Amino acid sequence: MLENLLQTLGFSLKGFGPLLLQGSWMTVKLSALCLLLSVGLGLIGASAKLSKSALLRIPAQAYTTLIRGVPDLVLMLLIFYSLQTWLTNLTDAFGWEYIEINPFSAGVITLGFIYGAYFTETFRGAILAVPKGQLEAATAYGLTRAQRFRLVLFPQMMRFALPGIGNNWMVILKATALVSIIGLADLVKVAQDAGKSSYQLFFFLILAALIYLVITTASNYVLRRLESFYAAGTREAVR
Repeated sequence: MLENLLQTLGFSLKGFGPLLLQGSWMTVKLSALCLLLSVGLGLIGASAKLSKSALLRIPAQAYTTLIRGVPDLVLMLLIFYSLQTWLTNLTDAFGWEYIEINPFSAGVITLGFIYGAYFTETFRGAILAVPKGQLEAATAYGLTRAQRFRLVLFPQMMRFALPGIGNNWMVILKATALVSIIGLADLVKVAQDAGKSSYQLFFFLILAALIYLVITTASNYVLRRLESFYAAGTREAVR
């Protein structure tokens, strides 16, 4: 359908339509898995930074300071090649067969590790925004730590964290373009290859940008729905 519309307008995908769809799916899949990993690391990092133990606070502080202070591209190259080097040394030391890291797995781990630092600060600020009286009341009712987190802290924390989560998600989605440097055929790489092969680089890059715009528009709708869900019961109180 898209290809027929473009042909009507005087453009042609030159047979690269299926590859563009695969690249788009690769980008969405990579972004979603990076988001899951980043959220997990962010929750752990935020808990560590708010901990009373210096053994937890100092490494978490060093993690967020280092990651946020170094460009993503530099970090991606460092982490990717470091992982491969360590794995090669390990296989050599034990006499195992050489193992090459899959570019997709490397992309998920690398981007997840990088943006886990940003989610750490997002969740730390959201946790601090929850009134302490809420947790004290939950403790008084006899809730366990896990119950306090699941029933009291997490729902209220998400209300404050969702704007930051949405922003981080958009950045992750666009940052997946960096994985093309380690050989992963994401949307950007497919668009570049199609453009160079057909001598229509500008057209395919514009098409890639439009696909990103569609994905981000759909993401904004989902995020608005989540914000409405977690804000339920609070709007009347604000008035």
